[in-house]
Amino acid sequence: MRLLKSTQAANLNLKQAKIFYRQAARAIVLSGEDILLLYTQKYRDYGLPGGGVDEGESLEVGLIRELQEETGAIAARVLAPFGRYEEYRSWFREGANVMHMDSYCYLCEIDMSLGERGLGEPRLEAHELKNGMRPEWINIHQAIAHNEAILRTFANKGQSIDRETFLLKRIVEELL
Repeated sequence: MRLLKSTQAANLNLKQAKIFYRQAARAIVLSGEDILLLYTQKYRDYGLPGGGVDEGESLEVGLIRELQEETGAIAARVLAPFGRYEEYRSWFREGANVMHMDSYCYLCEIDMSLGERGLGEPRLEAHELKNGMRPEWINIHQAIAHNEAILRTFANKGQSIDRETFLLKRIVEELL
């Protein structure tokens, strides 16, 4: 899959790092200029649904699982690959101090005739509920403007907002 961007947090020394590798899959679900995103109250940002792929799981199977869990998407399917976002960032779990994550993004569709705009009941994990995560259909331009405002003004922003804002802008450039 084509590389869209590769980033590294400025404070990292990869030569002396203990690196944890994670593969993630992220869904791009569009309806005109509306996009299905996850809003996280704790960080006040919007991001693509998706997450880590389990061991032994293909990217596409993991993506559909994450999409259904996080948004309640009904009859979701992968249409086409969009691109990969690579990042190195601080990480303090699994005996590592750096996480190397590849986020594989795919254009997907859901059956909009079912549920509420194609969504049923999400099955969020405890930490997602604690952070106030919820699925939301929003105009993609509004989501970008919102995230850009958070980047400028909110001290408690999450580590993923740069990636998510970049991806949203790229989606506008290439898919709308």
